[in-house]
Amino acid sequence: MSATVRKLAPVPNADNGPAPPSMVTIDRVTMAFGSFVAVENVDLEVRDGEFLAIVGPTGCGKSTILNAIAGLLKPASGQVAIDGKPVSGVQNDIGYLFQQDALLPWKTAIENVELGLLFRQVPAGERRAKALAWMEKVGLKGFEARYPHQLSGGQRKRVQMAQALITEPKVILMDEPFSALDIHTRHLMQNELLRLWQEDRRAVVMITHDLEEAIALGDRVVVLAAGPKSRIIESFPVDLARPRNVAEIKLDPRFMDLYRDIWASLRGEVEKSYARH
Repeated sequence: MSATVRKLAPVPNADNGPAPPSMVTIDRVTMAFGSFVAVENVDLEVRDGEFLAIVGPTGCGKSTILNAIAGLLKPASGQVAIDGKPVSGVQNDIGYLFQQDALLPWKTAIENVELGLLFRQVPAGERRAKALAWMEKVGLKGFEARYPHQLSGGQRKRVQMAQALITEPKVILMDEPFSALDIHTRHLMQNELLRLWQEDRRAVVMITHDLEEAIALGDRVVVLAAGPKSRIIESFPVDLARPRNVAEIKLDPRFMDLYRDIWASLRGEVEKSYARH
């Protein structure tokens, strides 16, 4: 496979200044499992510091695209690149927030936070100092010695966020990270995520079934068609000011306009998916 990355159309820059460089490039990617084609000829560019949300009906290949960026799945054709370098195998430059808890139950909260640094062979003293700082940053100072079963759902999610961000990844991938939480805890965690992201913006690719979440968090929302052979059908810039409070932003008339426009694009694909299944 050629290592050349084809230049894609630039993402609109809401500030009208120089556009930041591309951090994730998906170039004519097709993902197939045997004869089943999950996504076909997908082109997508995510700028450095951009928060991209991907929505689509069940089975449209959202997680497949995310795993291709992570290097967990290899495209049948096309190419994925991170910071201009083609993805080949599991990537070290990403942080991954999963839907379910990905914490090791036999390790304490701080030991879970340290894992990424441990795998990178960071010295123990430096590793522990950084982990302590991140435990405090996510509001868990004093909980370092707790095991996952001794933490609430929101606290475990905070540990996961620290675990994903402590390595300073170039790209943060999120697979419906807050869907298992109750609505009040979800809003708290969404605001916490935005606070941490705003401090040192990284490129984010998040997939979600929740259109409100996609708009409240994202700089841009991409809509995928119903599968199989899913593709991108539309991309919507989210022109809402930052910083945001995810509960309050939903009362903004512009939020409601965006919701209406994106749902008009998404609704037909959701209906197609239900009809097929």
